Amino acid sequence: MKSLRNYLDKIKPQFQKGGKYEKLHSTFDAFETFLFVPPHTTHVGSHIRDAIDMKRTMSIVVIALIPALLFGIWNVGHQHFLSHAMDVGFWDKVGFGALKVLPIVVVSYVVGLSIEFAFAQYRGHEVNEGFLVSGMLIPLVLPPDIPLWMVAVATAFAVIIGKEVFGGTGMNILNPALTARAFLFFAYPAFMSGDKVWIAEKADTFSGATPLADAAIATGGSVEFSHSLSDMFWGFIPGSIGETSVVAILIGAVILLVTGVGSWRIMLSVILGTTVAGLLVNLVGSNAYTNVPFYYHFLMGGFAFGTVFMATDPVTAAQTNRGKWWFGFFIGVLVVIVRIFNPAYPEGVMLAILLMNVFAPLIDHYVVESNIKRRLKRAKANTKLQTKVGAV
Repeated sequence: MKSLRNYLDKIKPQFQKGGKYEKLHSTFDAFETFLFVPPHTTHVGSHIRDAIDMKRTMSIVVIALIPALLFGIWNVGHQHFLSHAMDVGFWDKVGFGALKVLPIVVVSYVVGLSIEFAFAQYRGHEVNEGFLVSGMLIPLVLPPDIPLWMVAVATAFAVIIGKEVFGGTGMNILNPALTARAFLFFAYPAFMSGDKVWIAEKADTFSGATPLADAAIATGGSVEFSHSLSDMFWGFIPGSIGETSVVAILIGAVILLVTGVGSWRIMLSVILGTTVAGLLVNLVGSNAYTNVPFYYHFLMGGFAFGTVFMATDPVTAAQTNRGKWWFGFFIGVLVVIVRIFNPAYPEGVMLAILLMNVFAPLIDHYVVESNIKRRLKRAKANTKLQTKVGAV
C-alpha cells in the first residue's frame, strides 16, 4: 500500500491546477479517496473528526448488500430451472443467475458512475460517493428478466432527475434506487408486473406467482399462497433479484446496526407501523387480503429489503431521532394500506417510502419546532422560579 501511496503522490501534481490533466482532477480525487482516507482537516471552530468518512460508510452498506446479492444470483437460477422442472446442481444455478444478474449490476454502475463523473467534472466538484450504494440497490430491486437498456435508462433517470437536479448526493429528497424502480413501473409496467417478469426465461406452463400476487387475486375468506411461510422467509420464491431472502437481508441489517450505519429506530418503527396497521385490518376482515396474518407482510414483497436498506437512507429519511420514529411508523402503515386497498398495485413498500421521503423534512421541522417551544417554556418557568426565589 505504501508503494501505491507513493505512486499517487508522484502523479497527483499532474491532476492539480496547472497540471497536464487538470480537467480530470475530480476523477483522480475520486479514485484517491476511494483507496485512502483523505487527509482533510478542519482549521476553524470546534469539530469532531470521525474515523470513517462517507466513502467508507457507503462501502459498509455495499458489504451489507452482498448476502442479498449472492442469494439473489442463486435464486434467479433456482427459479429458472424450477420453472422448467429441471433438477440441476448448485453451481449450474449460480452460473445461470450470474449471467442474468451481473450484467444488470455492470450496466447500473457504468451508466450511473459515468453520469456522476461527468457532472463532477462539469461543476469542478469532487465525485459524490452516494452512487456506490445506489449502483447496487438499483439492480437488486429489479426483476431478473428486465432488458439491459431499461436498466440504463432508469439509472440515468434516477441519477439525473432523482439526484443531480437537486444538487447531487446529500441534496436529493427521493431515494434514487426507488426513483429508478418507480420510473420503470410507470413507464414500462409490462416489464415490472405480472407473473412472467419475476422468473428469468420462465417456462410458459409454470405459474410464477409471487406471494403478493396470490394475496391480491385471492377471493373468498382466505388466501391460498403458492409458497410456504418457510420458503418466504428463506427466499425460495420468485421476486426482485435481492428482495426475496429475509435471512440474507437480516444478515445485512446486523452489519448495518453493529457498525452504526443503519438506523435501528427507523427499522423498528417500520415494523411497529406494519404490525399496528396489519392487526387493524385483521379486525376488519372485509376480504381475503385483510384476513392475511399481519406477520405475512414482513415476508412478502420488498418489505424486509425496503425496511433495512431503503427506509434507512440517511439522506432521504428523517434526521431527528423522534422524527425517525414517526417516519418509519408511517411507512409501515402505508405499506399495509397500499397493499390491501390498492388493487392495481399489490406492493406498497416503494410507494410508502417515496411518499414519506417527501414528508421527511416536514416531520423534522415539526420535531425541531416542538423542541424549541418546549425549551422556551422550560426557560420561562426557570426564570419565574428564580424571580420568586430572589423575591423571598
